[in-house]
Order: sequence, then C-alpha cells, then structure tokens
Amino acid sequence: MTADVVDQTTGAGEPLAADEIRAMRERIDEIDQAIIDLWLERARLSQTVGKTRMASGGTRLVLSREREIVDRFRAALGPDGTQIALMILRAGRGPL
Repeated sequence: MTADVVDQTTGAGEPLAADEIRAMRERIDEIDQAIIDLWLERARLSQTVGKTRMASGGTRLVLSREREIVDRFRAALGPDGTQIALMILRAGRGPL
C-alpha cells in the first residue's frame, strides 16, 4: 500500500497504521460489548430494586438517588454525563 492508496476498511494510508487501527478497533469492540453487558445488568438490577421497593409499600422512584447518580456522571464526564445518566436511569425504571 502506498501513501496514494488508502485502506478502505481503516482509512489509513500506510499498512502499519492500518494494522494499528484494526487492533484498536478490536479493543473498542470488546469495550463496547462490556458496556452493553453492564448496561443490561444495571437495568435488570434497577428494575428489581424498584419492584422490591414498591412491593414493600415504598415509592416508585427515589428522586434523591436519581439526582445523586446524575451528579456523579456529570462530575466524571462533564455535560454529556448528564445525558448518559438520564438514559441509564430511564433504562432501569422506564419512562416517567
């Protein structure tokens, strides 16, 4: 591959760069799968917490807990953390 020829799967112009990109993408795919698996586990646990709380006569939501989660994600990830936390919370409790 010369500098004039770009690898169509990686966008790289050099073979070594293409190999590096493939290796990094493989790790990205592994991380993505771990995120998906953890997301699903978290949603199941959160749903179980909600069902247990309501079965015991408690409330459907605990807003102070949700605020704590949003604040933690915002502190760690900046403004996007708020949106991520809200999506995670919705996955666990469903839409309001």
